[in-house]
Amino acid sequence: MLWARWLVLLLCWGATSGEQPEDERSALPAEGQPDPRRQRSPPPVEPLDFGFVPAAVYDTHAYYEPGPIGLLFHVVHAFLYVVQPNPFPKDMIIKVIQQNMGGIKIEEWRKPENVVLLLQWVYYEVGFLICTTVGVLLLVVTPIIGACFCVCRCCENCGGEMHQRQRKNADCQRGFFTASLIATSVLIIVGVVIAYAANHNMSLHVKSTRRLINTNIRDLKTFANNTPSQIDYLMGQYITAKNKVLSELDNIGPLLGGRIHSQLEKEVVPSLDGALRMAGAMRETKEALENVSSALEVLQEATGRLKASLSDERASLSNTLSDPACTNGAVSHTCSSVRATLAQLGANADFSRLADVNQALANVNVILGTDLSNIVQKGYSSFNDTPRLVKEQTRNIVSGVKSMLDKIGTEINSFAKMFPVESSLANFTTFLNLQQKTVESYYPQLDQMDFYRWIGCVGALCMVVLVLAFNILGLLCGTCGYDRQATPTTRGCLSNTGGNLLMAGVGFSFIFAWVLMGVVTTLFVVGGNVEKLLCEPLANRQLFKIIDTPFLVHPAKKNFLPGMLFQNPNIDLTLGSMYSDCYENSGLYHALQLETMFNINSFLNRTVYNKDLAKVFENVQVDLQGISLLEQAGRDALINFANSGIGYIDYDSYLAELNKGVTLVDLLTFSADLEAQADQLPRGALENALKGHASSIRQIHRDQVLPMEREMSTLSQSIKQLQRTSSDLPVKVTNILSAIDAAEYLIAHNASHVVKQETRGYMQSLVGYFRQYTQWVKNSLSGEVAPCKPISNMVDSMEIVACSFIIDSVNTFWFGLGGCSILLIPSIIFSIKLAKYYRRMDTEDVFEDSPYSLTHFSRASAPPSSSNC
Repeated sequence: MLWARWLVLLLCWGATSGEQPEDERSALPAEGQPDPRRQRSPPPVEPLDFGFVPAAVYDTHAYYEPGPIGLLFHVVHAFLYVVQPNPFPKDMIIKVIQQNMGGIKIEEWRKPENVVLLLQWVYYEVGFLICTTVGVLLLVVTPIIGACFCVCRCCENCGGEMHQRQRKNADCQRGFFTASLIATSVLIIVGVVIAYAANHNMSLHVKSTRRLINTNIRDLKTFANNTPSQIDYLMGQYITAKNKVLSELDNIGPLLGGRIHSQLEKEVVPSLDGALRMAGAMRETKEALENVSSALEVLQEATGRLKASLSDERASLSNTLSDPACTNGAVSHTCSSVRATLAQLGANADFSRLADVNQALANVNVILGTDLSNIVQKGYSSFNDTPRLVKEQTRNIVSGVKSMLDKIGTEINSFAKMFPVESSLANFTTFLNLQQKTVESYYPQLDQMDFYRWIGCVGALCMVVLVLAFNILGLLCGTCGYDRQATPTTRGCLSNTGGNLLMAGVGFSFIFAWVLMGVVTTLFVVGGNVEKLLCEPLANRQLFKIIDTPFLVHPAKKNFLPGMLFQNPNIDLTLGSMYSDCYENSGLYHALQLETMFNINSFLNRTVYNKDLAKVFENVQVDLQGISLLEQAGRDALINFANSGIGYIDYDSYLAELNKGVTLVDLLTFSADLEAQADQLPRGALENALKGHASSIRQIHRDQVLPMEREMSTLSQSIKQLQRTSSDLPVKVTNILSAIDAAEYLIAHNASHVVKQETRGYMQSLVGYFRQYTQWVKNSLSGEVAPCKPISNMVDSMEIVACSFIIDSVNTFWFGLGGCSILLIPSIIFSIKLAKYYRRMDTEDVFEDSPYSLTHFSRASAPPSSSNC
């Protein structure tokens, strides 16, 4: 762990002295901080693209799938669970560690609390203790029983007597013992196969350990080689935020000036718009007055002509009606009717009585001599020139901020170069290379040790295989050579050989059984406890919880891991949290909580957006008093327009005359009625004369009345427009001038408040780009810079090698070998029993038939054998 501590301390940049004091963390002074209750929300800051941190690709895949042998592993785990069903004793282990940190002393175990712990430990290990006791008993008893059995057989007891009593169920017993021995041998073969598979699996995966070691070291080298470039990339991306801020500063006129302009235009633009609309009203008033003057003149002349024409037509029609033909009784009534309507032929409207508007028109023409629209446009231009004024008046401040940004960039680069990260990591890479060579130098020794282990395991299995060979050969020879007709003393050579082989197997079983049981018991105790106390808690991370227990190693040291790495046990860093973060490939800065030693945000707050930046913008002063919205000539024009006299025009008289018709009667109707009455007269000169008068009246309507009606319409529109314009004209002008005065007062006296407010918002937008940078740095440090996946891979690789490769194989080996050792006991029994039916006996039971009884002669001698068997 020394190299791990060295690496961690290196990556925290050795900058614990760079921790920012608490009183410096508020970089902006109170007076420089915006008041959210008074300031409108600043516009959203454009997101910056800092690109992607150069990623490190790691080669280690810390995952192991055992394949078909995994089924055997699960069976062994199930057996161990039956032996040891108790949960992991985390609390008990913690108490043992805490109570014995000063060293284990014999007299300490007499204390009640230690006695309780001992009893709890015995209860936890009761399954292992029982199995171990059984194994030790078999280890001790087996050679004793074997020795006693041999002595007993030498005394022709315990089956050593070469005499077999004849029984009626002898064939049944022989078949039972044969089947039992075959079944036992098959089970022993299964155990041998299981043990050999575990042995081979261990040898196979021990070689795979080299690949895991190499990939882990290669990942650490990748980690060390990529970290400097990642840190340089983080520091180098300051230029992105800086360039964006420089772009904003170069456009301070449109940006800050535009923000000030936007705030002021709420008051300024409406006032100027009112003045501009009044200038348009002046031009429209002039046009309306000109229309009224010309229309009035035309109507006055047309009215005189119309009166004369109608008077002439009326006199002519009267003369026609004075014709003697109208005295005829049938015609006189029609002539009288026509004569009664002659008074209707006359003009109705009289425009000669209306006063002219020449004086008002003259006044307006004089007013229009001043181009009010141009004056208002100058006011617009002057106000719209705010961005240029802001740019000119903040030139020195902008240059100062640019110098400050260059200084900040220099500080960041200097800080990054202050610590020899690259050289230190290069030394770390050299250290890894040396360690890799050291580890590789042990590979031949490891291979040799593994070979010896493999030989030892195979030797143990060969003991079992030797017994199996005697059993199988004995079964084959005995079964093939067995003759039902032969008596025990006349059995053949092959049958006798089978029995001898079975007894040889019994002898070797007694010789090897205790050795095998000793090996099994030792491996069971070691491998089983390692599986239950190390591998299982490591797999479910219970082991991390023990290490992360507060005050585990010392009453004054809260956490073990930060105390070991940083000599600061009060940091809230646990092995479990670090492993979880590294398993998710988080950055080492986040996984080890290096912000407790060096807070990069505090450093960036102190350098990137410090209080000096706020003070610079506090000095922004923009003088807008030079802005003139409306010149005095424009003001005079508005006042003169209000006093131009259009308000004194007699609009009622005009409208009264315009509402009258041009003539007293509609001439077209009158002429139509005249023609209708002429049609009632007899054909002749009178009829033609009346129709001629009707035609003349239509001509008068067409030539004189219709043009007058058009002029009256024009006059009516102009009069109504003038009436609308003149309505409350002085009040309107006064309101426009008041609004302009208020806007100019705002610019002259209250613009400084707007400038401060908008400058504060502008500064926040600039700071927002740096805030994006610092947040990106923080996120990158947490997840992309120095990703610590190699650390979790190392833990997982150690778990795979120690537990999956070694312990699972060891446990499976003793499981198979233990089954073989246990099955040797019934194998011994069945072999001894079965050998009696195959071996040639020295004596046998002889039965002689008699008419009255079956006479039994015991222990008959065997006849001479013609064979050397």
